[in-house]
Amino acid sequence: MQDLKVALIQPDLVWESPQANLEQFERLLDSVGDCDLVVLPEMFATGFSMNPQSVAVTMQSDILSWMLNHSHNFALCGSLAIEENGQFFNRFLFAHQGRIVAQYDKRHLFAYAKEDQHYQAGNQVIQIEFKGWSIAPFVCYDLRFPAWIRQTAGVDLMLFVANWPSKRQWAWNSLLTARAIENQCYVLASNRVGVDGNGIDYQGDSQAINMAGENLASLRGESGIIRVKLIKEELQAFRAQFPFLDDRDSFEGI
Repeated sequence: MQDLKVALIQPDLVWESPQANLEQFERLLDSVGDCDLVVLPEMFATGFSMNPQSVAVTMQSDILSWMLNHSHNFALCGSLAIEENGQFFNRFLFAHQGRIVAQYDKRHLFAYAKEDQHYQAGNQVIQIEFKGWSIAPFVCYDLRFPAWIRQTAGVDLMLFVANWPSKRQWAWNSLLTARAIENQCYVLASNRVGVDGNGIDYQGDSQAINMAGENLASLRGESGIIRVKLIKEELQAFRAQFPFLDDRDSFEGI
């Protein structure tokens, strides 16, 4: 039974500038220390851009190579704007030992910002098996849709990568806590800080929450790193003591 050492990176993303952002991540990755998994936010190379014709990359791009090159000492994950077969996706990627071992296309596109007019929605949840942990990834707006997320009930850890604005931060914090409590799992969330190219402000609140809804660590308002250790034995003991998931509804056919 292995504990999981995780680093959540909270950057001040440079608008639509992959080179500047990767240089920033290089500095931050140098200081993550001994860990198993590093989590980057949504569209970590560009910010939440609705200009995929200019910023999207392919699965053979230099940015993907950068991820793979940094995935030998720890797993590295986050989302990118991806072009594939003439379509664009907001795609979560999980890299480990020099290869992409899992990907998830954001299901719920943020129509309020016209994301649905520029990107294609995914159609399936996934689960990643990593070092004895079952992990379900989601991207930003997915957080608001518990029925979709509930399909992965029973996983040990849910990951949320986001560009979630400050003016809706109360919803961010509340929904993350709710997802942890209702699914009795660890929740890790990586968000950004700063102001994007549309003048939207982000205050971060990247955080780690345990299966009881208790905040283990968080960071607000500045770029930096959260380091936390997730303890599998505590998760299993909590579920054994409070077997609420046994009474959950089935969501087959969603």
